[in-house]
Amino acid sequence: MKALVLSAGEGSRLRPYTLDRPKPMVPIGDRPMLEYLVALLRQHGVTSIALNLHYKPDAIVKHFGNGSRFGVAIECSWESRLLGTAGAARRLARFLDEPFFVLYGDVLTNVDLTSLAQRHRATGATGSLLLYQPEDLTRCGVAHRAEDGRILKFEEKPTAPEPGGLAHAGISVFQPDVLDFIPSGRASDFGVDVYPQLIAAGHALYGYPTSEYILDIGSPARYAQARADLRNGTYRLPGRVDPPVLVGAG
Repeated sequence: MKALVLSAGEGSRLRPYTLDRPKPMVPIGDRPMLEYLVALLRQHGVTSIALNLHYKPDAIVKHFGNGSRFGVAIECSWESRLLGTAGAARRLARFLDEPFFVLYGDVLTNVDLTSLAQRHRATGATGSLLLYQPEDLTRCGVAHRAEDGRILKFEEKPTAPEPGGLAHAGISVFQPDVLDFIPSGRASDFGVDVYPQLIAAGHALYGYPTSEYILDIGSPARYAQARADLRNGTYRLPGRVDPPVLVGAG
């Protein structure tokens, strides 16, 4: 399998930490958050990884290069204007020619990607989403499922969430044909545009709840929580990652 890690966002809500770097490059411990996601993918056998870039891309390119020193092969896709979560994937259609993960680059996690991929293959779904229960559903994409896990409805950041919904964790698996539902050359979002379209067209989209560690680093408070969780062991490092030195901003 391959993966796309969404890395283009400006991180305006996380300022001042993102004034000189893109959000996935904010340090947790002695290394950028994006490094943990690359390590997680490698731990689960994914070594072909694409990163979409826009805001201060040189910080990512300089740190990761072609990925060889991290045990992976990295392909970068620079966007002169932001294409959204789905538009970024569509631009990489040539690269994403087999089942692939999409991970949001501002999510700190150690979830079992292998298990999600196995469930995805078992159902033959077009897409499979990892779901969790945050404190506030209004800042998330929210899925409503049937008893067998098939997603019946998806709402992006609902102002008044309906009971029974679970939040998208920013971790998904797709078949390449999902790209057929994304227009080329313009911005498109998975939660706003693609998921509702897939559901309406009758394509199988499944959601799987998890209680594993998931934290989106979308605000200074959650960034502080991530650093604390690394210190106290609440967040466990992905396999084959040297423990970071807890210094400075981390």
